Amino acid sequence: MTILVFLGSLLGAMALGMPIAYALLVSGAALMLHLDMFDAQILAQNVINGADSFPLLAVPFFMLAGEIMNVGGLSRRIVHLALTLVGHVRGGLGFVTILAAVLMAALSGSAVADTAALAALLLPMMVRAGHDKARAGGLIASAGIIAPIIPPSIGFVIFGVAANLSIGKLFMAGIVPGLLMGVAIATAWYIVAKRENVTPPKPASRAEKLAALKSSTWALFLPVIVLVGLKMGVFTPTEAAVVAAVYALFVATVVYREMTLRQLLPVFVSAAKTTSVIMFLVAAAMVSAWLITVAQLPAQMIELLQPLLDHPTLLLIAIMLLVIAVGTAMDMTPTILILTPVLMPVVKAAGIDPYYFGVLFIMNNAIGLITPPVGTVLNVVAGVGRMKMDEVTRGVLPFMGAQLVVLFLLVLFPQIVLWPLKLFY
Repeated sequence: MTILVFLGSLLGAMALGMPIAYALLVSGAALMLHLDMFDAQILAQNVINGADSFPLLAVPFFMLAGEIMNVGGLSRRIVHLALTLVGHVRGGLGFVTILAAVLMAALSGSAVADTAALAALLLPMMVRAGHDKARAGGLIASAGIIAPIIPPSIGFVIFGVAANLSIGKLFMAGIVPGLLMGVAIATAWYIVAKRENVTPPKPASRAEKLAALKSSTWALFLPVIVLVGLKMGVFTPTEAAVVAAVYALFVATVVYREMTLRQLLPVFVSAAKTTSVIMFLVAAAMVSAWLITVAQLPAQMIELLQPLLDHPTLLLIAIMLLVIAVGTAMDMTPTILILTPVLMPVVKAAGIDPYYFGVLFIMNNAIGLITPPVGTVLNVVAGVGRMKMDEVTRGVLPFMGAQLVVLFLLVLFPQIVLWPLKLFY
């Protein structure tokens, strides 16, 4: 009955068109009434405590770093480097998109910011070269969702806070799966591109490649600084986010000089707006998370899934299918905040490594960003490229299918995630 009250109030509020953060507060209030413990002071206190978290400070700084990179020329130089390296092969612009997405994912960790930059820079180029616009948009959308997997990842920060896990370990565990997602869509693009009659541009000369590498060196140093600093224990993930933002600001204003003081305010405002949405969601979700624990919903879930606890692979497949279904109707951040406190006790009861599960869970939620009808990243590509949503959806299907194959391969072969994690730690 408790589960029905929670889900019924949450889905009912969302069906009425209420923003998800407010719907979470409504579901929390409904649970308090059901448990006969309603107290507005406790509700408000949990909202404040939900946002009062040092690790969550990483979110605004990684957001700011992503905004600065897009305005300050770092993203454009990364794309130009990828263009000189692989732009001349058959379907080269598609491979440029994938390579640029992987490199940019190691800079910002925001799928929306990376996708917007890639769509603005590469979609017109791909259309001019003769590629189908819907397919090019689908490729850019699927490449953009690599950002929440490869560190630094905002998704891992939120999951680590919600699940009380080491964010640094989650970062390291996401490197190989993120690269595999890139390989999967590159394979799908290779198959799709063979059907298109597009003449690739001439190969870049060695001098042009060296010039592009020299121009992007400052940008490429950012992920090196973050990952080496985390691995060596120089700074925490939150401090790494501050370093990333300050470094990006220094490079954009002093080295590349493409960002003026006049542009600083709009960049800070844009990052603040995006951060405020995420932080309000986190604060509201913490009310539900606390009440979920008080109402013993995890224990009820464990009892419900008892037959699958002795079969971890089947349990993971069932959870992944559940998250895929939820991802069609809900954005990444609320899905993480709502499902993490419910699923983590089940995962631990089944003896599944929590970091391994975290990688699969965030990968699944990232794929949800390109799953219609909500598909936040699909909406970004449609908006930037001035396309219809159904066109982008049609174009993304082969690449989304390739990424789902990678997800379920990781379910069947957990050592792909666990072995690199043991190597790092």
